[in-house]
Amino acid sequence: MNFALLFEQLLNGLQFGVTLFLMAAGLTLVLGIMNFVNLAHGSLFMVGAYLALAAAKWTGSYLLGVVLGLGGTLVVGMLVEIIALRTLYDRDHLDQVLATFGLILFFNELVAIVWGRAALFASAPSWLSGHIELFTGSSYPLYRAAIIVVGLVTAIILWYVVTRTRLGMLIRAGATNRTMVAALGVNIRLLYTVVFGFGAALAGLAGLLSGPIYNVQPGMGELVLIQVFVVIVIGGIGSIRGALVGAIIVGVVDTLGRAFLKPLLGTLISPRVSLAAGLGRFNVAVGAGLFARTVPSNVVTTAMMNDGQHFRRFIATNVSLSGLATASLLEQA
Repeated sequence: MNFALLFEQLLNGLQFGVTLFLMAAGLTLVLGIMNFVNLAHGSLFMVGAYLALAAAKWTGSYLLGVVLGLGGTLVVGMLVEIIALRTLYDRDHLDQVLATFGLILFFNELVAIVWGRAALFASAPSWLSGHIELFTGSSYPLYRAAIIVVGLVTAIILWYVVTRTRLGMLIRAGATNRTMVAALGVNIRLLYTVVFGFGAALAGLAGLLSGPIYNVQPGMGELVLIQVFVVIVIGGIGSIRGALVGAIIVGVVDTLGRAFLKPLLGTLISPRVSLAAGLGRFNVAVGAGLFARTVPSNVVTTAMMNDGQHFRRFIATNVSLSGLATASLLEQA
């Protein structure tokens, strides 16, 4: 292993991390402000990828495809919130999980009906298809570098909106005491719809950026959803800054694990178990460190903290056990 390879994999981890951040930012706001568990967030990731791909083919312009894909995902997210989710805010989290799981099935089948079940391949625009030279002497894809820039710029914009604008003030106030915000005359339902819609747009942005790197196919959002929940566990429910830090940690550890941990373990244990260790590379490490972590008190109320502690324990336990169970099954195969 040389430094050039390590640095390139670190950049890949950063690129994957900012993609996770774009998904986690919207989902953590929905959890922190609306106290709503949305398992269908990965479906919005998929919808954004499909809409952007279809719009780019229809218009012949990648940029127009991005704009129309973002706008379409924003509208889809708002419609889903108004039609399907608005009546579930006062229901138990289990009801929310079941309802959003139903939305996963709905969107997967809808996409399969419209575009088919076969994977679609998107390509980066010609002006982003080159490479840039790194100081290590190696080259790095320009498109991946552009994703890193877009993700970091989005993080800065989100930080500014949440901390420096009236909308951000309402978002933070809604997370702290939604009853008082409603009593002051703020349309809390409209605020929820806007937050959910922009969260959907962020997921769609992550999806359309990932299209030229991964296959665009039904169910593609569920493949990264568990990692997004891990990001939220690390960063804290409702924290944009925490989501960015957690996403970069997960992205870098995930990428380095794929690149170096699996080959290293392959020299010590059977290939199937080393594959499972590569897939669940961060499970035990992340899960062990999450039980004592607290949610930022300036974002989430005391009641949300209590819910968040149970949520973190649930996610950390399931993520850790999933990696161990995968290793066990592959060993028996």
